[in-house]
Amino acid sequence: MFLQHAVFPIAEACIIALFLLCRWSMIILKDISIRRGPELLIENANLTINPGQKLALIGANGCGKSSFFAMLIGHLAADKGDITGMANLRLAHMAQEVSAVDLSAHDYVFAGHEQAYTTYQALKKAERDEDYEQVAKLHQRLDEHDWYAVEREASRLLEGLGFPPEQHNKKVADFSGGWRIRLNLARALLTPSDILLLDEPTNHLDLDATVWLQNWLNQYQGTIVLISHDRDFIDAVCERIVHIEHCGLHAYKGNYSQFEEQRAERLAQQQAIFEKQSKRVAEIEAFVARFRYKATKAKQAQSRLKELERLPKVAAVQAESPFQFRFLDPKAASDPLLKLEKADIGYGATAVLNTVELTLRPESRIGLIGRNGAGKSTLLKALVGDLALLQGKRETGAHCAIGYFNQHQLEALDLNASPLQHLLRLRPDVRDQDALNFLGGFDFKGEMATDPIAPRSGGEKARLALAQIVWLAPNVLILDEPTNHLDLMMRAALEYALQSFAGAVVLVTHDRHLLRNCIDELYLVDAGRVKLYEQDLAHYEQWILSDKTQSNIETNEPKATIAANKKAQRQDAAARRARLQPLQKAANQAEAKASRLEAELVSVREALADESLYTPERKQELTDLVAREGRLVRDLAAAEEAWFEAQEALETFAAESD
Repeated sequence: MFLQHAVFPIAEACIIALFLLCRWSMIILKDISIRRGPELLIENANLTINPGQKLALIGANGCGKSSFFAMLIGHLAADKGDITGMANLRLAHMAQEVSAVDLSAHDYVFAGHEQAYTTYQALKKAERDEDYEQVAKLHQRLDEHDWYAVEREASRLLEGLGFPPEQHNKKVADFSGGWRIRLNLARALLTPSDILLLDEPTNHLDLDATVWLQNWLNQYQGTIVLISHDRDFIDAVCERIVHIEHCGLHAYKGNYSQFEEQRAERLAQQQAIFEKQSKRVAEIEAFVARFRYKATKAKQAQSRLKELERLPKVAAVQAESPFQFRFLDPKAASDPLLKLEKADIGYGATAVLNTVELTLRPESRIGLIGRNGAGKSTLLKALVGDLALLQGKRETGAHCAIGYFNQHQLEALDLNASPLQHLLRLRPDVRDQDALNFLGGFDFKGEMATDPIAPRSGGEKARLALAQIVWLAPNVLILDEPTNHLDLMMRAALEYALQSFAGAVVLVTHDRHLLRNCIDELYLVDAGRVKLYEQDLAHYEQWILSDKTQSNIETNEPKATIAANKKAQRQDAAARRARLQPLQKAANQAEAKASRLEAELVSVREALADESLYTPERKQELTDLVAREGRLVRDLAAAEEAWFEAQEALETFAAESD
């Protein structure tokens, strides 16, 4: 008997394991070639993606990254080669367009989980139709699959990506393009998947949302393939790099920083082999030229020619980046260049920021950080002069010349004009050739510099908008997310140019690498204030992911000082105990409430199990019980979620206290 009972669970486990093995098989790409029109993007490429692997697909703009994605999604067929291992996988990807604009933001994201969403819609219809038997069945189905949690997860994803709760019921049509892309990202994250394809997921995110997404992806159990130009984001999420270069797929173990080291070694080896081979080729050619027609040496000369034919063709390493530019030296400068004194900044009669004090000197290098909606862009508009102060003073130096970059400047470009025309309109006294030479540093060469920009990509338009700012030789740079749409090489060129810039810089960006390498001071915009932030970016990232209070983030006292001060240590311990008490109380209350609701739900379901309830005479009683069951299920799910969050807060507190 024991064997009979034991065999079936073992067999069932084997079946489950076999199913998972089939689903989570390797993805193998063999001899893949992809063309777009006459252009060959990828040729005879091979790649193996292991289950659960997180890899970044990188390469210069136009190398074929998006076409590679389209092939994996199934929107584009490879011109040659085979892909195996994708058939049984659930695939989610981040769409670039939004179609269901009449839905609310919450429902648009929720619809990413098709089964849960359609069940919810059916439940709403059944409730409207007063079909209580169907209502009961649908509640049971939602409960069995834990799909109540999916609706709550849609809200959590929205909040994590920067949508405050009051915007969750706002129509998709009412959001701008960048925010719609965020909605597509949230929807892709909610979609059940074994492999997740993300094309530039951080492009329209601020720093806070980028850090939140990074943390979410690190907890994702499936396979991730992402295209990104944010090296810190890649470093934090990815364990493998696939570089599209010279029509091939070159795989590297490790993150982006490790890829740079490995690739540098490979290129150095390639260059050494090329130089050695070039020397051997020159020796062979010299021997053949000298002895080819001498009878005693003719056979040796022919042998050397065959050796020359057998030598593998090794290319010389080329300087890869097409971007070479620097900011023009300002004609003059003042000290200070720009100053805000006791400035209240906002819209109408409502102040977003209060009593702002900020002084820009020629050597100022300031990065602004803060939660979405805290007022960073509002502060930049006030600095530029596009937004009048509600109170206080804005003073500019006699020689203050501001260069302002934001995403709206891409929309202001004349699509029917060429890059050359854009520059000459700003400085009509400059010779065409000088402007063309300047544009070459931004990789606008030949017809790209003289043709209209309408068909150009978002990255190329962003480069032109940046080029216009550089062209005017400002001594103050106000940059609001300047790296959106820029690839890694252009970002590196911008970094080098900013490092040698002779004026003041105020920068808002989600690119932490750019912040670390170009900024000397961080200012936190939070709770209506702008204050010097004396911690580093790593500390700020941790705060984003925690529930710390404002007083915690503004604590700038060094840990060594706290350790040396016994009184401060006692106060710190008391403060920790004070913080622990409400957390423990919240956990206990949530657990008690969940237990009470669970008991009530069991009682209601026992009543619903009574067959005599389903008679015409007891219709109203049935209706009331079904409605009560629905309320209890929703309330219990919310209570359990509150308990889980309270437990997580306690665990986080314990980890911080260790």
